[in-house]
Amino acid sequence: MSSDEAPRVPEDREPERALEPGAGAEGADRGAAPGGVGESLGSEGSERPDESDESDESEGPEESVEPSPRTEPGPELTGRQRLAAALWPPRLNRAQLVVALLLFALGLGVAFQVRANTTENQLRGARQDDLVRILDEVDARQQRLDQERTQLQQSLTQLQTSSNQAKEAQAQIQQKEQQLGVLAGTVAATGPGVTLTIKDPGGNVQAAMLLNTLEELRAAGAEAVQINNVRVVAGTWFSDANRGTVTISGTTVSEPYVFTAIGNPQDLDTALNIPGGVVQSVASEKGSATVKRSQSLDVTALIPLSTPDYAHTTHP
Repeated sequence: MSSDEAPRVPEDREPERALEPGAGAEGADRGAAPGGVGESLGSEGSERPDESDESDESEGPEESVEPSPRTEPGPELTGRQRLAAALWPPRLNRAQLVVALLLFALGLGVAFQVRANTTENQLRGARQDDLVRILDEVDARQQRLDQERTQLQQSLTQLQTSSNQAKEAQAQIQQKEQQLGVLAGTVAATGPGVTLTIKDPGGNVQAAMLLNTLEELRAAGAEAVQINNVRVVAGTWFSDANRGTVTISGTTVSEPYVFTAIGNPQDLDTALNIPGGVVQSVASEKGSATVKRSQSLDVTALIPLSTPDYAHTTHP
């Protein structure tokens, strides 16, 4: 081969190129990557035994715990016992106590208001005739008080101006004794008044209703009252007995109950027939009450006069 001829380069081989700057570093990194991965795996593998040791230590033999003895359940409480246990002893603070007092005051005020409205509604719903009778009763009561005051003033004047004051005083004493005897039930009485008959076939009228009837008659000016054969005075008491019977001061009285009251017939009749009065109350109990006026009635039942054991009169 002559020196002029240049050496042939195979066509299939490409000429080698110079490496670009930085390519060597990438290759070094790529070459070092497997080793790095191995090192990381190796480090992870080296750390795993520690974790297994820790798990082995945690999974060591557990200490045995003795079970606590079981307590037998006590007897079941009834509903009333549970309620009593919840309410007693009371667990109240100041705020709850203040609220309770306010609620109590509110309930009391509502009760009084309802009661007042009930009485007012009865008068509002009354007829004109009933209102007239109520006014007549009030006027009659005022007239009786005025008459009593006038009589007392006349008695005082007679005692002061009489020449024989001792005799006049004796007459006044006798008259007062008669009046007190009528009120005490120790003497008989006669005069105008009304007869009230209460029929109670169902036995629904009780002692309380008879007592209310007596109070209505006394408020209307009744001076002497008799129920059947029993004289009624300030110390008379009522008690329920068997159905259809009532005990009055120890005497059993059966229906019909007949009240004989001496006083102003018009006032007594008006008091018994006012709205919500005795007549309507008896009708609401499925009974009947009739009032009959009379210009002459006799109250003959008497209360035996007893001598007091400890009380005595005093002399000036």
